[in-house]
Amino acid sequence: MKLTILGGGGFRVPLVYGALLTDRGEGRVTEVVLHDLDDGRLRAIARVLAEQASNVADAPPVTATTDLDEALRGADFVFSAIRVGGLEGRAQDERVALAEGVLGQETVGAGGIAYGLRTVPVAVDIARRVARLAPDAWVINFTNPAGLVTEAMSRHLGDRVIGICDSPVGLGRRIARVLGASPEEAWIDYVGLNHLGWVRGLHIAGRDELPRLLADPDLLGSFEEGKLFGTDWLRSLGAIPNEYLHYYYFNRETVRAYQQADKTRGAFLRDQQAHFYEEMRDPDAPALAAWDRTRAEREATYMSENRETAGAGERDADDLSGGYEKVALALMRAIARDERTTLILNVRNVNTLSVLDRDAVIEVPCLVGANGAHPVAVDPLPGHATGLVCAVKAVEREVLAAAESGSRTRAVKAFALHPLVDSVNVARRLVEGYTAVHPGLAYLG
Repeated sequence: MKLTILGGGGFRVPLVYGALLTDRGEGRVTEVVLHDLDDGRLRAIARVLAEQASNVADAPPVTATTDLDEALRGADFVFSAIRVGGLEGRAQDERVALAEGVLGQETVGAGGIAYGLRTVPVAVDIARRVARLAPDAWVINFTNPAGLVTEAMSRHLGDRVIGICDSPVGLGRRIARVLGASPEEAWIDYVGLNHLGWVRGLHIAGRDELPRLLADPDLLGSFEEGKLFGTDWLRSLGAIPNEYLHYYYFNRETVRAYQQADKTRGAFLRDQQAHFYEEMRDPDAPALAAWDRTRAEREATYMSENRETAGAGERDADDLSGGYEKVALALMRAIARDERTTLILNVRNVNTLSVLDRDAVIEVPCLVGANGAHPVAVDPLPGHATGLVCAVKAVEREVLAAAESGSRTRAVKAFALHPLVDSVNVARRLVEGYTAVHPGLAYLG
């Protein structure tokens, strides 16, 4: 079975390959193709993967190419983790937004819109090529903004593109852990959009244990989200929000913290990873050790400004292991072997949330098997969540319309309608600022 990884020179690719190395079952991935536009990054990551596989019998062989059509042809699964504009583009997204006093985070607010505007045209081109060159392939999308990009690709691939994210998985795991339960035995009632969802229940042996957590301030304040949001706010909501909702609920404090930081997150990662790739130019450098050291620092500093704002302290060691690669492997196994399971994924709504249309991509628990991923029935969203979900989905639709038409007016509208952008004039200046620094937005007329 052939797996093609787009963005194959990306820093987190070894996580995916490491997960593949643990799979010894029938129907496993037997060939991995890395694709990237940067040959130097491809070679660096290929070295890391070679060291990972050095003591593993029958490790899937890895090849690398800068030819997209060659990479896609004959693929059974396509894992998309591209970053249009690179980390320098992310740093620019942050700087332009913060100069206007609004959030520049890569998936939330102005930064997410800018990232989406330059990513959607590339993702659509990939989807069209997959449909032509590998029509039977399943596309697993991790490219951010994941929900928006998955929806763009679904217009050409239908239900054969599925978005994944590690945030809901990590959230459910943390809640189960503090309740003394195994995450594998828990049913997580999670619903929303990517980076905009809430855990409304966690069922163990048929019993919802979330009320017990919400009723115990000490227990509630003992894990990441309790520290981040504060126990009083979580009890007011009656739910546990995805960590990215901190950007909405504490926006003013977060923007101030980002403005005062020595470096934005994108600039930090840009410089950190540039050092790693530079180190890989030395053929004698230990690739896996250098990668692992860089990864540990990356994970430990994740959302550091938000945690500082909330006084949440350092991340727990158990939260530093990522998780999206495990979701990707479980998804591939479920489809390839019909090993039916339940995963929280980004898929088309169909009839799941009545406030959204059939084609809107949402993030909910799905039943997965040989026929793909199908959202389970969920209770309606509470009013406060409905407002945010509908507003952000409307913004995503404007981004898709702007990308399809090249309309600068639709791009301005996307920024202006976002809950975290507080002025039409700010929206206009954001479009001017982003088009000035991103050649990939030259299509906006």
